[in-house]
Amino acid sequence: MADTKIFAGPRVRRIRTSMDLTQTAMAEELGISPSYLNLIERNQRPLTAQLVLKLVSTYQVAPEDLQPTGEAGSVPALREVFSDPLLSGELPGPGELLELSDGAPNAAVGIVKLYRAYREQQERLSDLSRLMGEGGQVPETSVNQLPVDAVRSVFENTPWCFPSLERAAERIDKALGDSQGRMAALYTLLRADHGLAVQVLPVETMPVWRKRLDKHSGRLFISERLPRAERAELLAQELVLRRESEVLDEEIELLKIEGDEAKRLARMELARYTALSVLMPYDKFLRTTERLQYDPQLLATRFETGFSQVAERLVSLQDKSAGRRAGLAFFAMQIDQGGNVLRRIGAKGFPSARFGGGCPKLAVHAAFSKPDEIIAERVVGQDSTVYLTLSKTIDGPHEGAGDRPRRTAVLLGVEDIQAGQRLAAASEGAVKRVSAAERFDAENIAHARLLPDPVQVPPLAIGPSCRLCERTDCVARSAPPLTRPLGLDDLVQGFGAYGLT
Repeated sequence: MADTKIFAGPRVRRIRTSMDLTQTAMAEELGISPSYLNLIERNQRPLTAQLVLKLVSTYQVAPEDLQPTGEAGSVPALREVFSDPLLSGELPGPGELLELSDGAPNAAVGIVKLYRAYREQQERLSDLSRLMGEGGQVPETSVNQLPVDAVRSVFENTPWCFPSLERAAERIDKALGDSQGRMAALYTLLRADHGLAVQVLPVETMPVWRKRLDKHSGRLFISERLPRAERAELLAQELVLRRESEVLDEEIELLKIEGDEAKRLARMELARYTALSVLMPYDKFLRTTERLQYDPQLLATRFETGFSQVAERLVSLQDKSAGRRAGLAFFAMQIDQGGNVLRRIGAKGFPSARFGGGCPKLAVHAAFSKPDEIIAERVVGQDSTVYLTLSKTIDGPHEGAGDRPRRTAVLLGVEDIQAGQRLAAASEGAVKRVSAAERFDAENIAHARLLPDPVQVPPLAIGPSCRLCERTDCVARSAPPLTRPLGLDDLVQGFGAYGLT
C-alpha cells in the first residue's frame, strides 16, 4: 500500500475550498509544505497512501472519493456530447474526458446540459416545422424543456424511493384494514370516508377513458377494459389524492419541479408511486420478495398486481429511514414496440443514451416476439459491470374487435456482483469459488439460478447505443461508431452495418 499513488488534485482542491481553507492552512494540518500541496492540486505530484489516510482522518472523506473515476456518469455523458457529428472532429480521448470530469465537474455538467438543450431544441424545431407544414396548430412550448421531458429528467436522476410517500401509504393501508380483500377494502373506504361510489362502465360508454370522476353525483367511473390490477391501482390513487394531497405537494417542492403542467405530471407519477405502495406495503412486500426469491410472477399473483407494478415496487425498496431494511438495488425501464423509452427508474448506471435508440441486443426488444414469457439473461456493459435482467411484455387495455393491442415491454435489472467477481477472477487465470456467505444480489433471485455459469457462458456484451458503442465485433450494429474512425477496408468486410465487423 505504501507504493500506491493517486493523482487527485482537483478533488483535494474541492475539499480545501469547501472548508474555506488556504493552501497554507491545509498543508499545516496535513503535515506537508504549501508548495508540495500546490503541486498536488495541479496534479504534478501524486497522493501517497499515507497522505490519503491523513486526508481521510482529518477531513472525514471516504477513500473512494479521492479516486478519479468520473462522478455521476459524467464521462459517459461527455462522450455522448462529443460523439455528435458537429463535434466528431474534436473527440477527446478517455483520459482527457476523465480529466475534464474530475478537474472541472461543474463545467462538465454545464457542457452536458447545454448539449441536451441544443438537441431538444433541434427536435422541437423539427416537430414544429412538420406541424406548420401540415397546417396544424403550433403548441406553445417552453424555451428550455417540454414539461414531460423536464419531469422525466428529474425522476430519471432521482432515487426511486420517497420515504414520506411510504409513510403516507402506511396511513392509508392502516385505514383499509385486514378484514377483507384489498379491492373490496378500497371500494368501502372510498364510499365510507369520501362519499364516492365506484362504478365500472362498458366500453361503449367509455371508449377512450380509463376513468372519469363525476363530482356532482359523487361517482368514479372506471372502464371495463382495464384489468383488475389496474382498477385497484386507480382506486388507490384516488385515495392518495384525497387523503395525502399535502404530502404530494411537499414532495414536488423538494424535487424543485417548476411550471403548472410539469407539477401536474409529477403529481400523477407520485400518486401512482404511493398507490403501488398501498397495494404492496413496504415491510410485507420486502419479506415476501425474499421468501419468494424475488420472483416477479409469484409476487404479482400474491399481491394481485401485474408484472410492471411489481417491477416498479421492487425498484422502490430502498427506504433506509426509521431503521428499515432495503431490498436489492433494482432498476427498471419500459419501452414500446418502436423502442421508445416510456419510463426509466433507478437505472443511473445502466448503459443508455439520452438521444437515439438503445442497444438492440437487449432481451427487452426480443420479448415482443415471446409475449407473456419472462426472458432472463446476464449482460455486461462496456465498463465490465455485469447485470441480471428479466424482460417481459405487458398488455395494455383489453382491446375490442379490429383494435390493434397495445403492448409494451419491461426490463427489470440488478447488478450481478457475484458474476462480475467470478469473471474478473477467471480473467486472471483462477476461477474464484464464492461461499454462500459471500453471495450478493442476483444470486438471491430465483431466475439467476436458472442461468448457466457466467464463466462457462459469458454475459451478453451490450452498449448504450450503436453510435456510442465501441465494440467492433457486433453484428447487430445499426450505425457506425462516432467515437472512432471507420477504418473501412476494400479487401475485408464484416457482417455489421457499413461493412463493420
